[in-house]
Amino acid sequence: MTEIVSTTPGLYPLPDWAKEDLKTLKGNQKEDLISGTEGPEIEEAYEEVRTEFIDAQKAASLDRIVEGQGRWDDMIAHPLVVHDDVETRGIVRYYDNNNFYREPVVKGELSATGDVAAELSAAAEQVADGLQAVLPGPYSLADLATDEYYDDSEEFLAAIADFLAEEAAQFPAVETLFLLEPSLVENAPEEGEDERASEAIDTVANAIDADVVAYPYWGALEEKVYAHVMDADIDALGFDLVSNHDENVYNAQEYGTPDDVALGVVDGQNTLVESPETITERVEWFSEQTPQNDYGRIYATTNTETFYLPVNRFEEKLEALGAVQKAEVKA
Repeated sequence: MTEIVSTTPGLYPLPDWAKEDLKTLKGNQKEDLISGTEGPEIEEAYEEVRTEFIDAQKAASLDRIVEGQGRWDDMIAHPLVVHDDVETRGIVRYYDNNNFYREPVVKGELSATGDVAAELSAAAEQVADGLQAVLPGPYSLADLATDEYYDDSEEFLAAIADFLAEEAAQFPAVETLFLLEPSLVENAPEEGEDERASEAIDTVANAIDADVVAYPYWGALEEKVYAHVMDADIDALGFDLVSNHDENVYNAQEYGTPDDVALGVVDGQNTLVESPETITERVEWFSEQTPQNDYGRIYATTNTETFYLPVNRFEEKLEALGAVQKAEVKA
């Protein structure tokens, strides 16, 4: 019997009280966004946000608990934005949606800051087991950034991978690491670069003793990219069944999968709340379409980050995901 694990890829919507308090404490301009050098009042507000996020996941009975990334003003670019050798410039669009982040420009040699590790260590004090880490995948983080130091795309990607690996090596004990890789879909690597993207994922995955999930979204991977990602040393690969179920199933049918998969079966950007029955049906459908793959574990998750959602809808989607584990899924 396949194990069904309910989880999310993190980056949760801030509670309304936190938006108001942090606007007062931080300001509301580009230069007021998170820098990694915040004072105690701001740190306390984010600690309270973290506790709310963790409590909401526990209440929903999720199998994996994330920190929630309330501090990540710049979405998955955050780990670079707080680095001393990275300069933030203008506001740029976050992929093809109405959200924006500060452009991180790398001006010096990258090394781990411990920022994400510190967030996870704080979360670990409230999570006895099932803690899940979230990081940008190396290809996506390199894609979102501008390099003015390494001056070579291959060297830059390798440096980003080493930076993330060093950060992951500082994590407390976690069950799972989700590497968020939307750029593998949105700005697919070209010939040669696809192999390097896979190697970069390897670098991060090999730095941590946890189950590593490579999680692309907003569509399906191109076939050559898929083949190279399958070569990476990962435990599970993600499939965004909300954005493009047909091509994702085709890839799984044609090229196989790792032993475990992560299925984006809940829309992280739409306020319509899926029922546990609908989520279960989507998991079963994928399993039925790929009977040649004997999955050890299926992560049932939202297809994207959820910061796009109103808090009440976000919490309802957590509850629906948590209820799936109580259903018998035929896989």
